[in-house]
Amino acid sequence: MHLHKAIPIGAGLGGGSADGAFTLRLLNEKFNLQISTQQLMNYALQLGSDCPFFIINQPAMAEERGEVLQPVQVDLSPYKILVVNPAIHINTGHAFQQLSLLTDKQKSKPIKEIIAQPIISWQKELCNDFEKVAFIEYPPIKEIKENLYRQGALYAAMSGSGSTVFGIFEKDNNPVLNFPKNYYVKMIPGA
Repeated sequence: MHLHKAIPIGAGLGGGSADGAFTLRLLNEKFNLQISTQQLMNYALQLGSDCPFFIINQPAMAEERGEVLQPVQVDLSPYKILVVNPAIHINTGHAFQQLSLLTDKQKSKPIKEIIAQPIISWQKELCNDFEKVAFIEYPPIKEIKENLYRQGALYAAMSGSGSTVFGIFEKDNNPVLNFPKNYYVKMIPGA
């Protein structure tokens, strides 16, 4: 089996996790193994904490190590998403270690409640705690997020443990894409 990976490694996009999960699904289907979704999720969890998410492959809230998934409704079809990766590799283990050292962990509104609100309100209420660590160690990541907001993003955040940043834009907004040539930049229509 040969895998051609187009998603940057260490980018917080779950590319490796998705590849592992989809390989399990493919083998199950190709060889008619009739493995249940729950059992596939158990196998996926052995590959990585976020792999079960890609077995169900739909918007969900993940708890525990990633294996407890609760489907959620999020409609991004009226928007487009700009994804920017600054070619910075962030080790997930290191990111979690640094995050555990933070002392200013604040309780906020449950994420499920926040994402049920209009996207414009997410900017003030929905945050990725990994940004607190990444922005200090890698200032270009913070600059990307600020740039996306200057370009009119309704919401912008770092994806996962980083280093990719995404911005959600109205479909008629055409942001100026003037990022360095070594950055991975992709505009994705809402789905």
